[in-house]
Amino acid sequence: MGEGIGVLVIGGGPAGLAAAIAARMKGFDVTVADGAKPPIDKACGEGLMPGTMAALRQLGVAIRPHDGLVFRGVRFVDAATSVEANFSGASGFGVRRTVLHQRMIDRAQKCGVRLLWNTPVTGLPTDGVVLGNAIFKAKWIIGADGIHSRVRRWIGLDRSARRETRFAQRQHFRVKAWTDCMEVHWGQRAQVYVTPLGNDETCVALISRDPRMRLQNAWKEFPKLASCLRYAERSAAERGAVTVTRSLNQVYRGNIALIGDASGSVDAITGEGLCLSFHQAIALADALSSGNLQSYQRGHRHLAKRPDTMSRLLLLLDRYPSLRARTLRCLARKPELFARLLAVHLGESSPEFLAATSLRLGWQLLTA
Repeated sequence: MGEGIGVLVIGGGPAGLAAAIAARMKGFDVTVADGAKPPIDKACGEGLMPGTMAALRQLGVAIRPHDGLVFRGVRFVDAATSVEANFSGASGFGVRRTVLHQRMIDRAQKCGVRLLWNTPVTGLPTDGVVLGNAIFKAKWIIGADGIHSRVRRWIGLDRSARRETRFAQRQHFRVKAWTDCMEVHWGQRAQVYVTPLGNDETCVALISRDPRMRLQNAWKEFPKLASCLRYAERSAAERGAVTVTRSLNQVYRGNIALIGDASGSVDAITGEGLCLSFHQAIALADALSSGNLQSYQRGHRHLAKRPDTMSRLLLLLDRYPSLRARTLRCLARKPELFARLLAVHLGESSPEFLAATSLRLGWQLLTA
């Protein structure tokens, strides 16, 4: 039997590190165990929205100016239409996932989190956690082991409705960004996210319902984007991932709580997965401090409402191309509506603001 641990986090990705940092800031003795070796990479759009940057600052994670590149807003593009809006306050930031992960490791080490890499958790017996050949006891256990969470399965919370499953491919190109926005290019069967990263590098991430689709056979759907990247050199290997929309009825059992994609997830189309995870980490640390995981359950449900709503709306545009084309034409004629929707997406407005904006957009669609 190994030594006792105050909080053990299973999974050392961004969600797990955020949970560890937040718990350590509350005074807990915290250990993170992960079977991988850092820095951990993942196929994603690599654009941090203003709310994500604010959450990182709250956790004390320092993202340095030379780590990436600032972007001022979001632009939607299809074959015939383009519409954009600036963020109302702070900017977004494009940064490689490996750089972000290293900055979070730096913060975790600085605040005293114990990091066990190359140390997979192989079981959850009733009296502790199996790490290697030893059983460790912990007062609190946090499952942050991703979409295919074993912790979720081990504690019997894996029964949930899987509403959407899509597939992502990410490629870095050695080309100076032509945009100071994060761009979302819409095609008939997919979306492509473009994020400027700095150092003459640009991240391009494809999301589709077809597991076989790759960037090289999707270019005909994105002529504007293809013209920007036609002669660009690839600066890293292509990476793939699965993006799943999933909701759980419960995100804890006993002394074990789930966080990040292990606790339910929204489609990558929202760009809000990291922000959601970081705010969950802060809410979970508060719940651990009070010894009441039911308060985390309530907070988790509240935090998920807005991203889940926006995910449903954006996936509706993905599923119905004619509705998307009509919507983008309306937004291009009324760009202030797009700015209002972006504010809703970022959580900068009230439910009443969302209702009023939805009514205005609906009227525009009806009268177009």
